[in-house]
Amino acid sequence: MYTVSVRDHFMIAHSFRGAVFGPAQKLHGATYVVDLAFRRAELDEDGIVVDIGLASTALKTVMDELNYRNLDEEAAFAGWNTTTEVLARTIFDRIAARIAAGELGAGAAAIESLVVTLHESHVAWASYEGRLAR
Repeated sequence: MYTVSVRDHFMIAHSFRGAVFGPAQKLHGATYVVDLAFRRAELDEDGIVVDIGLASTALKTVMDELNYRNLDEEAAFAGWNTTTEVLARTIFDRIAARIAAGELGAGAAAIESLVVTLHESHVAWASYEGRLAR
């Protein structure tokens, strides 16, 4: 399996519901480093997994939808605790939609899976990995 990854970051504010979150139940900020890995078994006719420029642009577009936002005020997250795991899945879904729409080029249609890893700090991170619908 071949893998190509791109990286970006975003900053948000949010709070959590539930005693398990302790002081994080109060409004607080978070800065995430995002690694997005594209995977496929075979390279395209140009010898690549995905166009890194298009992949970086797509990730930046998704980050811009989240960056400097209070997620407690975003309709897309109503009723959800915006945990690192939930945000990883959200980014996965938004990138998958861009691949399906052809925004990462025709060759990206052969990408088999994505892995989104959100680094909360240098010692903690969460990922969501899934196959893409064909």
